[in-house]
Amino acid sequence: MNLDLNEEQKLIQDTAREFARAELEPVAAALDKGGDREPFFTNLRKLAELGFMGLNVSDAYGGSEAGVIAFSVAMTEIARVCASTAVTVSVNNMVGEVIQSLGSEQQKQRYIPKLCSGEYLAGAFALTEPGAGSDPASLATSARADGDSWILNGSKIFITSGSYAGVFVVWAVTDPKAPKGKGISVFLVEPGVDGFVISKDEEKLGQHGSATNELYFQDCRIPGDALMGTLNDGFRVAVSELAGGRIGIGSLGLGLGLAAMDAAARYSLERVQFGRKISDFQAIQWKIADRYTELEAARLLLMSAAYLKEQGRAFAKEASMAKVFATEAANRACYDALQILGGYGYTTDYPIERYTRDARLTTIYEGTSEIQRLIISRAVLSQIG
Repeated sequence: MNLDLNEEQKLIQDTAREFARAELEPVAAALDKGGDREPFFTNLRKLAELGFMGLNVSDAYGGSEAGVIAFSVAMTEIARVCASTAVTVSVNNMVGEVIQSLGSEQQKQRYIPKLCSGEYLAGAFALTEPGAGSDPASLATSARADGDSWILNGSKIFITSGSYAGVFVVWAVTDPKAPKGKGISVFLVEPGVDGFVISKDEEKLGQHGSATNELYFQDCRIPGDALMGTLNDGFRVAVSELAGGRIGIGSLGLGLGLAAMDAAARYSLERVQFGRKISDFQAIQWKIADRYTELEAARLLLMSAAYLKEQGRAFAKEASMAKVFATEAANRACYDALQILGGYGYTTDYPIERYTRDARLTTIYEGTSEIQRLIISRAVLSQIG
């Protein structure tokens, strides 16, 4: 088994790393403090020019067609510097892929090139609702046919990139009499249509640069051709697409964990206590050894899931394994890194506190750790039984 990246994947990894250091790192701390998002938007456009906004999208629609492994390593390198940028890129890739998978040729030609080129700053994945988070089958947003249009009513919450997305992939109930999880369809909705309201940005613990918004649909009329894929088959699609998104978020978590531990390891070689560098003490050495071992295991789990997806094989269980392990390892890495720096780690003079806040969300979005464990256990028990 060859675990090395091929030349194209290495090039993408190196390009992502260099871009992150040159363009993202100088503005990451300021972006975390809020205020002007223009440098963030500028970097999203630059990433689009480099091909990072459609890494697993066909070049026929403006994508890079580089594959899932390339996507994973790129997310890791970007997240090492700026998690807010990484999550925006990850979700945009997911939106591009779902339109590529389900959309009509007209929909593909209309939306995917704009997502890949930077004409749209981002795409948004609008599934979660106030009453349907870990249980998306319970969503209540509805869509009813009205002549040659659809009328949407309901709300969505915690939608990444909501305030600047160019297109929203929206799930809604189209057959209210169908059993739970059935009768759900997928629509493409553009901002600015009547009856579609995007709330102010949520105030969050971390990932401040990335907008998170609530969406409201109030007798929102969209054209009949906004329906994407097969009527009433949307829940299956949501489950499938979330599995791919978990590779992106797991990779994001890996990048945060590595950034935190790299900073802590460097600090340990400089900080002197009791007349010795603290890297000489076993207590510090074991933290470094344990966390890097876990992060390497996370990397291999992510590569396995990405490889299976790239090969067109079943990968949902492996994606959940990678996501839960990588994101929880990232949180442990950030907390141990903060502990190694002591009081300095708790201040904004060092980036560890930002990594720690940013990492906390990774065990929640794209499916909580608890949901990942349910998916994994059900898959294992099904195989055994």
